[in-house]
Amino acid sequence: MARKKTAIVSVTNDLFTDNRVDKICLFLEQQGYNVTLVGRKKKDSVELKTRSYKTVRMRLFVEKGPLFYASFSLRLFLFLLFKRTDLLVSNDLDTLLANYSVSKFKSSTRLVYDSHEYFTEVPELINRPSVQKFWEGIEHWIFPKLETIYTVNESIAQLYSKKYSKKVSVVRNITPKWNSEINATKKEMGIPEDTFLVIMQGAGINIDRGGEEAVEAMKLLKNVTLLIVGDGDVIPQLKKRVMDYGLQNAVLFFGKRPYNEMMVFTHFADIGLTLDKPTNLNYRYSLPNKVFDYMHANTPLICTQLVEVERLVLKYNIGVVLTEFSPEKLAETISELQKNPTLLSEFKENCTLAARTENWETERKILEQIYPKVD
Repeated sequence: MARKKTAIVSVTNDLFTDNRVDKICLFLEQQGYNVTLVGRKKKDSVELKTRSYKTVRMRLFVEKGPLFYASFSLRLFLFLLFKRTDLLVSNDLDTLLANYSVSKFKSSTRLVYDSHEYFTEVPELINRPSVQKFWEGIEHWIFPKLETIYTVNESIAQLYSKKYSKKVSVVRNITPKWNSEINATKKEMGIPEDTFLVIMQGAGINIDRGGEEAVEAMKLLKNVTLLIVGDGDVIPQLKKRVMDYGLQNAVLFFGKRPYNEMMVFTHFADIGLTLDKPTNLNYRYSLPNKVFDYMHANTPLICTQLVEVERLVLKYNIGVVLTEFSPEKLAETISELQKNPTLLSEFKENCTLAARTENWETERKILEQIYPKVD
């Protein structure tokens, strides 16, 4: 009996909320691979539910900074080197060095690169030129040598193609068709039942993603509650602002939640926020997966004027694009929608129509060309 082909997918996160990678792993299983997903385990990591594929989370002594990336890359390199595998899937630049190095030792192993963002222009790097230069050096060394590359939207694909004269495919991080049968009430979820609900959700609630302005806007609104469902670097600052402004009843934090539970919060919200600022190339050309989550939960959007997000919102008429972004303008826009249920209802209907086209079941067909079925 022939050995079943194997794939090892690697990331630097703790696997709990990375829905894109989960979808890729499930797809690879359907294509005939025996899949292992490798990440890390942090001190505050939540235990994973059992998945159909194998998961490995490496615990490291250091959880951030250069020493973390150095130790993670070394551990990942050694892990991959001594595992028999037919396919390596490297997610983002911080896993690419280990994957590429191992692929040089295993000539029959295929390497595929999935770039989730324009990594060298993320806000964590643009103000640290020496660190940014280090990652750019790795990218310049390895990227031109790669044979199969895909990324999350057309704008980023064009940036990479122009920079390296390489073909870069696009596989957007679109939400699967969502079963909207809700088995919980607002009360059971800890959600207020008699206010207008606005949600900001996701795994990357970080600096320059609009959380600060969203909290500031709440000072100007009445009978509105902001639900923050997720985690990120800026959460501690947001909690402090909420305390300082006395907004404990107007801004509620729910932390990380499993995907389906997060979608229930999203479904109950009247408006979803995606407020990234174009302060760096990565954000300017981003297409956050929360945009598709809102669409599939029938939750109209308020978004900032980013190329990919604006294009999608205007194409399907599923929300409002802010041409000016400030707490005052955000509060004004929320208030206008709060007073206009007819427009909100129109946006909701358009979300339903858009989700019929914009879904993972359609998008995943692109992956069939990248990862053909194996025996």
